[in-house]
Amino acid sequence: MTATALPTLAAQAQRLIDLGVHTLAGLTAAQLHEAAAQHGADRTDALLALDPALVPASALAPLLRRGEKPGFVVEDMTDVDRFTPAGITLGGDPLYLVEGLERGDDLSNWTPEEALPVLTSRGRSPLLLTEGLHWVLQQPEILERGSCFMTIGSRLTKPGGRLDARTPALWISNGTGRDGKDRKDAPKLGWCWWGNRHTWLGIASAARRSGG
Repeated sequence: MTATALPTLAAQAQRLIDLGVHTLAGLTAAQLHEAAAQHGADRTDALLALDPALVPASALAPLLRRGEKPGFVVEDMTDVDRFTPAGITLGGDPLYLVEGLERGDDLSNWTPEEALPVLTSRGRSPLLLTEGLHWVLQQPEILERGSCFMTIGSRLTKPGGRLDARTPALWISNGTGRDGKDRKDAPKLGWCWWGNRHTWLGIASAARRSGG
């Protein structure tokens, strides 16, 4: 699935402002409006994202909504903000565009390890966790039961340079286990193993990133 009907960049900027994301990032509302205007306020083919160094995943996840249910991070992922861009260089601007979003449904039931070289061969870049969160903030319906996605562009690097075997993912809670019944149907930030397949998780990607 490709994002073909994102809100305009102007509307995306206003939503982030309404949610207070600009304050979390130490930016002004005017800076977000200016970024949207700079890239074309009426564009609907790109996602406006903030550098993950400014607003980490743990701050964005609770802002997600599915109906009245707020998003959450699974309890055994207290280190979620240590999952940073792996092999992906951002431009250093506080705001930037993510273009050509795809949920990666065609890569459902592929392991991240298998999917990464395929994405690379297509000239695509795996989505960062924070980019995935921004996507769901702007387009909540992108999370569908049976069709959610991993964000394998963010990895945790262990001492010595080894990569953690987990990869972040966004899906919908069933309200079981430690999630709790109250969280049934809520947007969920969790993790999967790098070498495991999941029929209900695609591998999200983007065509390229543009400096903001």
